[in-house]
Amino acid sequence: MTSRTLLGMLTPSSNTVLEPVTTALLADIGEASAHFGRFRVTEIALSGTALAQFDDSEILRAAELLSHAKVQSIGWNGTSSGWLGFDADERLCARITEATGIPACTSVLALNEIFELTKVKRFGLVTPYLDDVQAAVIKNYAASGFECVSERHLRKQDNFSFSEVGADEIRRMVREVAKDKPQAITIFCTNLRGAPLVEELEREVGIPIYDTISTVVWKSLRQAGADPRRIKGWGSLFRDVA
Repeated sequence: MTSRTLLGMLTPSSNTVLEPVTTALLADIGEASAHFGRFRVTEIALSGTALAQFDDSEILRAAELLSHAKVQSIGWNGTSSGWLGFDADERLCARITEATGIPACTSVLALNEIFELTKVKRFGLVTPYLDDVQAAVIKNYAASGFECVSERHLRKQDNFSFSEVGADEIRRMVREVAKDKPQAITIFCTNLRGAPLVEELEREVGIPIYDTISTVVWKSLRQAGADPRRIKGWGSLFRDVA
């Protein structure tokens, strides 16, 4: 049997976008498949209840179950360290690897690596989040030397509602952010249907666009020893980023 590439993805329980999009992203790599483990996430806010959803113990239980499938990478397919602080994802990855022996990554740490590789310092930010969550994301990036020069957000809190944002709304936000000429734009939420729009929008606005479902797939493939450049038609990330 051909050697398989098995990718584990930690999934917010109310997310209905990342699974079909991840599967579609991997369609060009016949031996690759994604396998999903869920834990409870229903809202995105800065309240104590909302922040408690990202307690490592729940995530580690889901990661341990994914390890039974002998996946070669475990990715946290979520953006919570954008407002919690990037060190939250760094600790989580270390704990997952310690517990399972499997390399771990996250949407946000992969995005940050891509910014470093492509020398992006000025970026545009598109999210569905509340004002204070958006501000926290921008502040965390600023503390790490990345300037958000333009942003749009939808002031939504219910995680399921993010999946119901239409393609035209996402296009509008990206176009408006692009007017301020950032070096790159990130669609920063794994329950927005941004990834399927990236190829067309990059052609239109002439700016690299990094969707956070795509970033974790890119990094997971690298950790599993597979070549992300085999993914075609999903934007410059898979063509151009080493």
